[in-house]
Amino acid sequence: MNRNVPLPTALAPLHGDLDTLDLAAHDGLQPASPDPDALLRTGPAYHAALGDAQMLADEAEYCSFGDTVHYSEPPRIFAHCDGSYLYDTEEVPYLDLQMWYSAVNFGYANPRLNGALKRQIDTLPQVASQYLHPTKIELAKTIAQDAERKWGRKGRVHFNVGGAQAVEDSLKLVRNATGGKSLMFAFEGGYHGRTLGASAITSSYRYRRRFGHFDRAQFIEFPYHFRGPKGISKEEYGEQCVARFERLFETEYNGVWDPKAGQCEYAAFYVEPIQGTGGYVIPPPNFFTGLKRVLDKYGILLVVDEIQMGFFRTGKLWAIEHFGVTPDVLVFGKALTNGLNPLAGVWAREELINPTVFPPGSTHSTFASNPLGTAVGLETMRMLAETDYESMVMAKGAHFLDGLRDLQKRHPEIGDVDGLGLALRAEICQADGFTPNRKLLDTMVDMGLEGELRHNGKRIGLVLDVGGYYKNVITLAPSLHISHDEIDLGLSLLDQLLTRAKRVA
Repeated sequence: MNRNVPLPTALAPLHGDLDTLDLAAHDGLQPASPDPDALLRTGPAYHAALGDAQMLADEAEYCSFGDTVHYSEPPRIFAHCDGSYLYDTEEVPYLDLQMWYSAVNFGYANPRLNGALKRQIDTLPQVASQYLHPTKIELAKTIAQDAERKWGRKGRVHFNVGGAQAVEDSLKLVRNATGGKSLMFAFEGGYHGRTLGASAITSSYRYRRRFGHFDRAQFIEFPYHFRGPKGISKEEYGEQCVARFERLFETEYNGVWDPKAGQCEYAAFYVEPIQGTGGYVIPPPNFFTGLKRVLDKYGILLVVDEIQMGFFRTGKLWAIEHFGVTPDVLVFGKALTNGLNPLAGVWAREELINPTVFPPGSTHSTFASNPLGTAVGLETMRMLAETDYESMVMAKGAHFLDGLRDLQKRHPEIGDVDGLGLALRAEICQADGFTPNRKLLDTMVDMGLEGELRHNGKRIGLVLDVGGYYKNVITLAPSLHISHDEIDLGLSLLDQLLTRAKRVA
């Protein structure tokens, strides 16, 4: 501390070392005597002594269930994590093949990213969002320059906390840029968040039913080939979906287009390049080029939601890069900070986001662009630039997909497998290989979380995520740093789970 700086008047009479200053005594207040027992009633040692049963009882009494997804009953309690593993309070390891919905692409407790967070905590851990700090500026510059190199478009980056909040900001951008148009297109099976605005463009009515919604999106068919028309290729199905969408513009009486004014009532089309919650459905390679042609023809913005598939989940920084189109707006989050901080953001082309059209204060969140999040995000981008993630992810993904195909040959209940990079899917069905079998998958998930599978004679668990239109798809999003041996272990555990679950489901 620089002791030559004049002290504020209220503190000047105290002098002394402000690091140890007893402000309570100066105010005439008596600090509360610490309760030694209360101080012990926290931390890992206390939680271990308390036991899972008591913690679950406390959750049932004191926690809102509204902010939690309880796929298993009772939900599993984890004590620590490392790499591709979570550990329960009995130190049983659980191989995680969903990595917090693809938020932890670079492994639990990644030393490099954890180190960046710790350094920032010791440097500038807090600063109000009306001020600037270096890592915000550098991170925005890095993402914007990467987009300009790839797509030839100058743009800017806007930060917020959490994916749904970034989607909300993108909706403001889009509505502002299109003269206040409030209607959007989105896909059947699409998921963009659970805030009121984001849920209006999410296809599941379940997320809106009890709360009402803003103007609901018009939901368009996504080329989900496994459950689409039979006898045609993926590419043909993609072309059919584009043609059905374009038919909306043939006449004003299809409800979206005014041919006299040359105006569409809809502002933008929100897309996930690969559907996330919808079950990791991968469209044919030609689909988005056809869709973008229609959007450009009728003046509709393309907004790409990369919240779950961004940061090399598919072998590219952005999944949309596989499909040869340029977005007008791109939303990102999750893995940017490897799950260490809820930082998310929006990239938009210059015409939509420059300060003339989107001035200061257009949106605001207290913790947007916070220095802890931007420091980790910047370190993530540096790490991605220094490592050939594309080759690594594509090789591991091919190995994993080959293993899933081998499993499919042994288990007719696996109706479909597919993957792009390390975003993979296995659709669980009845023995006919097609009829959705949610009960079997639920049984598999529960058994995996019991921690009673075996590997080398020891207990182990398996963490899976459930997705799909019928909640019968295993959506696999392992750490991008997963080893080939761990992939083989995951396949072996999936084999065990299927074999066990079929006996009881």
